[in-house]
Amino acid sequence: MKFMAKNSLFAILLRSPWWISMLVAAALIVIGLAALPPAYAPFPIFAAIPFLAIAGIAAWKQRGKPSSARVEQTATDLAALPWAAFADVLEAALRRDGCEVKRLNGAAADFEVTRTGGGRALLTARRWKAAHTGVEPLQRLEAARASAGASEGIYVALGAPSAPALDYATRHNIRFMDAEALARLLPRGVPQAPPQR
Repeated sequence: MKFMAKNSLFAILLRSPWWISMLVAAALIVIGLAALPPAYAPFPIFAAIPFLAIAGIAAWKQRGKPSSARVEQTATDLAALPWAAFADVLEAALRRDGCEVKRLNGAAADFEVTRTGGGRALLTARRWKAAHTGVEPLQRLEAARASAGASEGIYVALGAPSAPALDYATRHNIRFMDAEALARLLPRGVPQAPPQR
């Protein structure tokens, strides 16, 4: 059962920055107090409570979310790296995040990633600079994932996936790691690339 319609006011506010809901709540209170007689003063406060709740929920969901400027800077920095350096940076970041990481030599996947006490995933990142992602590399990743018995596939791409690629990924338990996810994974920015082996 869905809690609320996708395009309802509260659903839109949940996807928006948390402070927008706070502004709506403050506006309701200020306008209500200015327009209503003092006997009705509690009503605008009660009317603002759902917006305050939405602001709290949105703030909780958005905690740790990098700014758009940081996401853009991370994408620019990562796109400037050669494959060997990017692979080293990604591997180090995944290890800091608590994952066991094993490099693979296959054409379909670059890393096997295991969370401590969790599932195993195959991750492909070699086409991280591609402007668009189609279905073909996802099909190769899915075949490798199924063959290895991993629980999910992760596809690293700074560019936007096509609509068919998104649909395929949804149907086959493949998750995209985009520029925002990489900015979260690298909270202090892109480190200097270690010397290439």
